[in-house]
Amino acid sequence: MQLAQLNVARLLAPIDSPQLADFVARLDEINALAERSPGFVWRFEGDSREGSSSAPDDADMIINLSVWASSEALFDYVYRSAHKSVMTRRREWFAKAADMHMVLWWVPAGHRPDMAEAMARLAELNANGASPTAFSFREAFDADGQPLGRRALTAAD
Repeated sequence: MQLAQLNVARLLAPIDSPQLADFVARLDEINALAERSPGFVWRFEGDSREGSSSAPDDADMIINLSVWASSEALFDYVYRSAHKSVMTRRREWFAKAADMHMVLWWVPAGHRPDMAEAMARLAELNANGASPTAFSFREAFDADGQPLGRRALTAAD
């Protein structure tokens, strides 16, 4: 099994605005970092609205969908790499989400989730809370569906 993740964010300004210039300038660097990271398997590239009525048709919404070898590999990339410097500035670029904006779920090795599947997992997490089929780092499940317990996301992790 491999870990799929979806992260959605609403931009505070148009993507070509001065407010988002630093974010846009780092996109290629951060995507390349992900692809070089241990445990990276795949990431969606292209227009998230193509081929899926379940993806938001919203120019102010950006979406990241990827697959990783393990939850540890994804966690290390998100919180223990140069990606963390982008995370610390997210409030400058993205609106605070009212609901969960990131969802994790296990997929068979080799499976590449599409936007419809990913958005359905996010909707499930927001509607029902964490479960083995849709969860977060804070309330994670292993590939066998067993709870891993609550995990505090701190710099000490």
